[in-house]
Amino acid sequence: MTETSKKGQLRPGVWNTVNERYPGSMITKDDFVPLAFLDKPLSESKLTFVSSAGVQPVGTMPFDTVHPIGDYTYRKVPTHLKPDQLEIHQLKYPTIGANQDINVIFPIERLQELAEEGVIGGLTENFFSFIGYNMDPEQLERKLAEDIAEAVVKDNADIALLSPA
Repeated sequence: MTETSKKGQLRPGVWNTVNERYPGSMITKDDFVPLAFLDKPLSESKLTFVSSAGVQPVGTMPFDTVHPIGDYTYRKVPTHLKPDQLEIHQLKYPTIGANQDINVIFPIERLQELAEEGVIGGLTENFFSFIGYNMDPEQLERKLAEDIAEAVVKDNADIALLSPA
């Protein structure tokens, strides 16, 4: 990879960082993560949010939080919902603060406000959430990540804001 192409990516060496933090995962990729540039102003762009927080609408099928290699499914979170219509199914991080104010981990109200104020052009119909405890990197990439990417495209997002829990 040339020095010029390294500048065109979000996180040079991202796979090395993953392997250092999660010994045993040993992801080997020569690919780099390219930057994506908006082709219209933020105030005209439709935003979606993707999170590993395990947030989902109340009453939907809970994530499998005890499976030894993880749950490779995601949940759609309609963007019009209010915090009391959401719940967290997650065992791998402390949820006390998030249960008091879900916006600390899943900023649905803050993003709704940005859309109402015209800072962003609007929100997609759904946000997307999954649980971050997934021990099979290939399945994470080839199943979960691709499924979420397809859903984001179907929702006509111009911007995808990604946030780990």
